[in-house]
Amino acid sequence: MTASTESAQLPTTRKSEERRALGVACGAHVLHDGYTDLIYVMLPIWQSEFGLGFAALGLMKTVFSGALAGFQIPAGLLAERFGAALVLALGTALAGFGYCLAGLSTGVALLVAALFVGGLGASTQHPLASSLIAQAFSGTRSRTALGTYNFAGDIGKMTLPAAASLLFVVLPWREAVALLGGIGVLAAIGIDLVMPRLREEPAAPRQTEGGGRAGGAARAYGFPLLLSVGVIDSATRMAFLTFLPFVLTAKGASLPTVGLALTLVFAGGAAGKLVCAYIGARIGTVATVWLTETVTALGIVALLPLPLELALVLLPVVGVALNGTSSVLYGSVPDLVEPARRPRAFGIFYTGTIGAGAVSPAIYGLLGDAVGVPSALVVVAAGVLITLPITLVLRPALINAS
Repeated sequence: MTASTESAQLPTTRKSEERRALGVACGAHVLHDGYTDLIYVMLPIWQSEFGLGFAALGLMKTVFSGALAGFQIPAGLLAERFGAALVLALGTALAGFGYCLAGLSTGVALLVAALFVGGLGASTQHPLASSLIAQAFSGTRSRTALGTYNFAGDIGKMTLPAAASLLFVVLPWREAVALLGGIGVLAAIGIDLVMPRLREEPAAPRQTEGGGRAGGAARAYGFPLLLSVGVIDSATRMAFLTFLPFVLTAKGASLPTVGLALTLVFAGGAAGKLVCAYIGARIGTVATVWLTETVTALGIVALLPLPLELALVLLPVVGVALNGTSSVLYGSVPDLVEPARRPRAFGIFYTGTIGAGAVSPAIYGLLGDAVGVPSALVVVAAGVLITLPITLVLRPALINAS
């Protein structure tokens, strides 16, 4: 049964709940990811305002990102007890309040506390919004909905920092940041009012005792395998983005050209999150991962000998494959986890992938120092391909679980 056929057979009330759940989750993703990347705009301002060095500025980002990554699993546990919609709303209010507090800060200590509060609130968004979408949509439609949600985060990364830059023209930074934080508090009220209180999916009936054991076993080993693919994918993606500017500079790229190149990768990545989710719904998780990871590995290796102009042409394609895998992986989490445990599972999944992305540049950086950037990128490309045999082991789990 295709996604369109499934949708046509749904009652009107259920369709309305789906639209509301997807709209609220995408809006939360836009806001939270915007808050996360807004810090990059603020760092030069805070450096000038408080006389900070680069180590202190790096600590600012680490405080926010560390709180965001570290509290995703507890957010999932809270959601199991109090409901994902309520915890997401409270987290959004807390993220907004963190920026309001940053606008009131008169010293570094209060600013650090504000960033911790903001990161704590932001930790609720990824696991809980994903879980709510998985609960609202069923079958292959869950994957395409999660792909749309995943794409929405990239919109926030572009729009909120841009909006802040425009506000700084007419307002002092403190008032502008407090205003943006207030949007989060108002959005939290909207999330609580608009997000439908979805009924938990009933467990699929067991056809036979053996079939039930097979499905349970599939979930038991399938999720760790899926997580391992996500960890490797995230680690190699961040390593590639770390080395890319140096590869382009060696080809004669100027600083503006490097900025353009990264924009091309990110634009391709945003499109890839949406497109690959739909491909995954059509041909399945394993086939899509093989497609995206193979294109990623070949694209990385092909960039090395190409002249600058051709490398720029190739980068959007690499971006599509580089980021497209993530949508397929996130969309497969509901297949391998019981509905009641999905908030926790998404928390674990996002913590693992974000953590791997945070650690890998330092590890691959040591490799780059030892063997040089081109050789290190070949290792990165080889690392991408490690996911392929893992997905072959994962394939029976996905079939049995569904």
